[in-house]
Amino acid sequence: MCPKLPLLLVFFLYYAITSLGSDPDPIQDFCIPSTGIAACKNSSAATVEDFVFSGIKFPGKFSETGLAATSVNVNIFPGLNTLGMSFVRADFEVSGINMPHFHPRATEIAFVLEGKIYSGFVDTENRIFAKVIEKGEVMVFPKGLLHFQMNVGDMPATILGSFDSQNPGLVRIPNAVFGSGVEEKLLEKAFGLNSKEIAKLRKRFAPH
Repeated sequence: MCPKLPLLLVFFLYYAITSLGSDPDPIQDFCIPSTGIAACKNSSAATVEDFVFSGIKFPGKFSETGLAATSVNVNIFPGLNTLGMSFVRADFEVSGINMPHFHPRATEIAFVLEGKIYSGFVDTENRIFAKVIEKGEVMVFPKGLLHFQMNVGDMPATILGSFDSQNPGLVRIPNAVFGSGVEEKLLEKAFGLNSKEIAKLRKRFAPH
């Protein structure tokens, strides 16, 4: 027997265990164990309606930032369950913005259906990658990186976004920082703000 064979076998087994035995990417922030088991619908009972969603034919309700975003994820479209993908329609009023945010569980590809959008992301070295993209153009936002959009045209704009997760998650930076209850003293030191300014921002970005 080759003296190197046991060593190679150990290396192979170690590689197989560490690579194939790792945990999959989560599709939620956390999972509280329960006594129930989430079962799939019997395939013989499935219909075409299980795979069609009609909720993005028209723009949704616009926020004060001029954005109307309608997410199509597993929570509202069960047909996406276990397929590892989801979708969003985002409509912008003139000068409307999609504030800086990130998706912790997904890469996003954004397609401009109508209009002109200043669009970009910031990497982990604080480099910005941004430009105006127009109708028919596509931009990708790598998983977990902060990104943003703003309508810079003179007419409403629409973006269609696709994610490689059935539940990509969404963290809006202003809401996460000022609307989550982070200690005021920490915010004062981090941003050079006084208590009155922080209170104003907390009121603006508090959960509704």
